[in-house]
Order: sequence, then structure tokens, then C-alpha cells
Amino acid sequence: MAGLSADGGSPAAAAAACDAAAGTAVADTADTAGTADAADTADAAAPTVVARVGQVYRPVTSLGPGRRLGVWFQGCTLACPGCMSRHTWPATGGRELTVERFAALWRAALADGLDGLTVSGGEPLEQPAALAALLAAADAERRRAGHQADLLVYTGWEPEELAADPATAAALDGADAVITGRYRAGQPTRLAWRGSANQRLTTRTALGRERYAPYLEHRPERPELQVRVSEGEVRVIGVPRPGDLGRIERDLVRRGVTLRETSWRP
Repeated sequence: MAGLSADGGSPAAAAAACDAAAGTAVADTADTAGTADAADTADAAAPTVVARVGQVYRPVTSLGPGRRLGVWFQGCTLACPGCMSRHTWPATGGRELTVERFAALWRAALADGLDGLTVSGGEPLEQPAALAALLAAADAERRRAGHQADLLVYTGWEPEELAADPATAAALDGADAVITGRYRAGQPTRLAWRGSANQRLTTRTALGRERYAPYLEHRPERPELQVRVSEGEVRVIGVPRPGDLGRIERDLVRRGVTLRETSWRP
């Protein structure tokens, strides 16, 4: 059996099982990616910080500028209507990723010349301590490597919610840029990397301003979507526009693929 899923930066992801799938991709996952020894960055006296994630993958080219490492946090109680990432909602899904293991994956990504890190979900702010620790580790590794790789985080929290809960919002302090706001299916947009018109791309550092200023109002003709085939699933990574997933499904049917389930439907 093969399957289809899509992972986007707004609450956007889908999963489906099918009878056949075409195409290949090389992925770095929390189980298999990276060759560096996690002990290189671990402090033996420090407690282990663990994030629960649904997926780790590279290179991501559809959720931020350049070639990136993508980390999708698992668990989301926001449950935006129309979300196509329903498989990321259960907090008990996914797998554990230690900060030390993440640092090894990020270190390998930097060595391969990747341009940035994109953290999405699920909802990263439902694991604020883990998010803060991952961003701190990412910053430490890029400084050590002397590499100007930016850190982008997606959250469904609204700006006023962040202002009302500074303790949780502080988990975003390590990000160079943040995309905020619920996914609203009734407010489609052509803005780059955003799923609905209400979502805001905010730069927070000099690197963030340098890297993202050209994209604040950028409206590409078509969104870039990646298709990954791995371990019996097909994953579409990016932020599809209305109708894109239907076209993907129809194309799969024409290729003889029978969908069994999709994560964008209840």
C-alpha cells in the first residue's frame, strides 16, 4: 500500500492510503536522518528536552526561501475548520525528538548548505519549552558553523493571543520570522507561504528582515508544492490553494491510484 499526505505551513496537511504511487524522494526523518553524534552537543548534566513531532524532512523548498529543514510539531487543539493537517492534531501521535537529536539533524543540514529551518505543525506553541529549546539549539549550531541560515516558525496563535500570554510567546524569541494566525478557509490568499489572507508574516531579527522583506507582499503565480514518496505514503509539502488537492487526487486517479483516506477530510 502507498499513501498520500500533504504538510503545509499553515494548518495544511493531508494523508491518504492508495493502491499505487509513483516518484521517489530522499528524506531525513527523526528516525533515520543525520550522522553526527548527538553527544557532540549534549550537556551530560542537563535534562533531556523532548519534542513530539510528526515529521522531520529535508530539503523543503515550499515553506520559506531556499532549501530548508522542516520540522512539524505534533498536537494541535486549535482545530481550524478546513484544516488539511488533521493527522497532526492528536497530541499522542508522531514520535519523540530530543533536542540533541535535532541538533545533529540541523548540523548535517547546515553542512549540506541548507538555507534555513521551518517549524510548523500541528501547533508548536502547545510545546513551548521544546520549541524554545529547538530554536536555541538551531541558533547555537548556525553560529558554530558560521552559516546565515534563518529560523521560521508557523503558529496558529493570533498576535493578540501572543500579547496576552508573554510566557508562552517567549518560545518564539529565537525565531527570525514568524507566520501567525488561524487558518481560515473562507479567506484564501495568494500571499507566499500563507494559507489564508489573515495570516501575518512578521520579521523579528536583522536576518529575518533581510531574508523575508521581499516576500511580505509577494504573490507568486502558483504556490510551489513538493511531492514526497516514502514508506508507503505520498506527502505533498507546501500550502495548496483552493482546488489544488482535488487536482492532485484526480491526477492520482488517472494514474491508477485509489485513495483510501485523506487527512484533509473528517
